[in-house]
Amino acid sequence: MKIAVIGAGIIGVTTAYELACDGHEVTVFERRGAAAEETSFANAGIVAPGYVTPWAAPGMPAKVLTHLLSRHAPVKIGLPLSTSDLAWMWKWYRSCRLDTYLANRARMQRLAFYSRERLHQITSDLQLEYDRSDGYLVLLRSERDSQMVQPGLQVLRQAEVTFRELNADETRKIEPALNPDTTFFGAVHLPQDEVGNCRQFALMLKNEAQRMGVTFLFNTIIQSVQRQAGIALQIGNEPNLRSFDSVVMCAGLASAQLLKPLGMNIPMAAVYGYSLSAAVREPLNAPRSAVMDERFKVAVSRLGNRIRVAGSAEIGGHIDRKRASSIQTLYKVLHDWFPGAASKVNGVQEWKGARPMLPDGPPVIGPSGIPGLWLNLGHGSSGWALSCGSARALADLAGGKAPALDFDGFDVGRLR
Repeated sequence: MKIAVIGAGIIGVTTAYELACDGHEVTVFERRGAAAEETSFANAGIVAPGYVTPWAAPGMPAKVLTHLLSRHAPVKIGLPLSTSDLAWMWKWYRSCRLDTYLANRARMQRLAFYSRERLHQITSDLQLEYDRSDGYLVLLRSERDSQMVQPGLQVLRQAEVTFRELNADETRKIEPALNPDTTFFGAVHLPQDEVGNCRQFALMLKNEAQRMGVTFLFNTIIQSVQRQAGIALQIGNEPNLRSFDSVVMCAGLASAQLLKPLGMNIPMAAVYGYSLSAAVREPLNAPRSAVMDERFKVAVSRLGNRIRVAGSAEIGGHIDRKRASSIQTLYKVLHDWFPGAASKVNGVQEWKGARPMLPDGPPVIGPSGIPGLWLNLGHGSSGWALSCGSARALADLAGGKAPALDFDGFDVGRLR
């Protein structure tokens, strides 16, 4: 089939690759000048399937309220809040029921484990060498933090995830660069989880897709999707529509805007995240892999010769306005655990990205209900962890095959 993919973030690139593997003629349209320039650009890079869970969870609304006045809160409300933001928050609140949460958590983790398998398969098949390392530590500052993670550890046990609870001394053996002046209770170590440079992987996979015949058109704006001659795209100021057998929507937040004229109201909101990236100043003072500060929900990752600190979840506000307190929290966590690890000689990259999140958690993957139009969107903060599995499943569905995992609950119908 002749297929168009809209969006060249990690979701769009992996989707284009999988469709090309199945023999389709694929064209990718991207409004930016290169792949992975938005949400995929500078994320934490952590692939930890057991920790992929919906943000809509029992007790979360109360937690958000208690965080509002905290300077280093992991969740914040930005202003202004639009009408669509408020509508999304109401739907999110209604999705925080226990039964909904348990069902969506099972779906997301099922996809996450499958996606990690597919990531490893692609990396092995193509012999991709991107910045990555194995192992993931969840750092617990106090005994109370340890008690708070116990329900999550039970989930890991049920999913048969390998992990070990460590005391502080055992933790320092795994990450010897941890600040000796920072006292803490212990950690949870997940040796099979990993961290990897999402953007670097996306760029390498884009090159492989091009070798397979995929066409990437950058700096190209899709004005509209039309139900003419099957399915067609109005591109920029081109006088004629471009027709395709199928179109796959992978454009993050822009997807909702393109789908609305077709009568599809996708409740997707930007939940902003922040990160710092800098060169490693002294390797012995930097982490070996990735750690997560459980209290502040901030990850510190080693990506080759760079260190990345990422966290925060901000609803509302604007992509161009960085909140000073969110940036300060990242610096605080970095200094608490790895002082002197990052070099500031060539500057620190401070980044803010919009995660396209659906109110109940799982992404939408599959047919849209409009002939020829497919959806692969709404992955939120788990896009990197879910990308390869989502792409393979979408390619299977578009090709009339059953995906290799139970795909209940990822259809667009659940949002109606």
